[in-house]
Amino acid sequence: MTHTTVNSSLFTPAHLGPLHLPNRLVMAPLTRNRADADGVPGALMATQYAQRASAGLIIAEGTTPNAAGQTYPDIPGIHSAAQIAGWRQVTDAVRAEGGAMFLQLQHGGRVGHPDNSGLVPQAPSPIALPETIHTPAGRRPSVVPRAMTVEDIHATVADFAQAARNAVEAGFEGVEVHAANGMLLHQFMAENTNQRSDAYGGPVSRRIRFAVEVTRAVADAIGPERTGLRISPANTVNGIEEGDTARIYDELIEALADAGLAYLHLELADPEEPLFTRIRNSWPGTLMANPNLGWPAPMPADGGRRAGERLLAAGADVIALGRAFLANPDLVERLRTGAPLNAVRDKYTMYVGGPTGYTDYPTLSDAAGRVLASGRAA
Repeated sequence: MTHTTVNSSLFTPAHLGPLHLPNRLVMAPLTRNRADADGVPGALMATQYAQRASAGLIIAEGTTPNAAGQTYPDIPGIHSAAQIAGWRQVTDAVRAEGGAMFLQLQHGGRVGHPDNSGLVPQAPSPIALPETIHTPAGRRPSVVPRAMTVEDIHATVADFAQAARNAVEAGFEGVEVHAANGMLLHQFMAENTNQRSDAYGGPVSRRIRFAVEVTRAVADAIGPERTGLRISPANTVNGIEEGDTARIYDELIEALADAGLAYLHLELADPEEPLFTRIRNSWPGTLMANPNLGWPAPMPADGGRRAGERLLAAGADVIALGRAFLANPDLVERLRTGAPLNAVRDKYTMYVGGPTGYTDYPTLSDAAGRVLASGRAA
């Protein structure tokens, strides 16, 4: 079957820090629970990412900078020699296919459980996640986290910086600091999860301090041109209530505007929302936008192409897509030719481990793109 080439701004080249991207489509970080029990990536993860190397950039899934930061079972880390070696085989596989990768650094804070990490979770304040959490034994009630001391905060900043160095050692082009989705940095910024009265709590200027310190420490460790930051303003996932959203992100952007970061990654972006325009006008550098496609509503038939084009027209520089890349290893080619997309099969296979719903989505060239259950190309 032949398809007509689609003329779209998504397929024009772009620059991101020192990287020259062949297109403006970024594979967003997607939690997939495919590392081993020690957080070490394996051959199956290398296959999955290499299949998607035609993306302008891949941002690998949220990866813990230390043991305390683990969220769920089988989440990868970047704080041990074995984890660094495991990620190296992933980046080697992607680079062999002509791709480039950043690694998202994610500390779960109160989004964690002793059954997953062996540790009581740490958070800005001793306020539990208001929902159960997945563990190897099934869903369990969340536990009250331990409030971080100032010493814990300083140690965690240092762990993020070392994790960034480890990521570069593992072959990543850079890292994305995760300050979104109710994870630790977001918990510090939000009004309901940060009840501190010290230099890291209270007014917005103090609640953003930890995120600013982590981001600057990472930029100092590996270079700002290798450092991105992800935010999700007004996102209430994981029980977050930010308070004055506009003021939080006005102050956060002002504090980091001169840092020279590779990009700011805005999740759930909508060009019709005043907040998008506010952030675009105040952020001086590259803006990566992840369109709001209405999760958990079904993925649109075009995978978010039109939404991405609207965001580019409104001032975004590159577009991050999640589910479309999850189900379509050759998403760039499908969008470029107007070919139909694979639909995401079901939510269950996103997180259960193994190749099903992970490395077995077909490409347009089915004979070349079929993947055996072992994870090897057919």
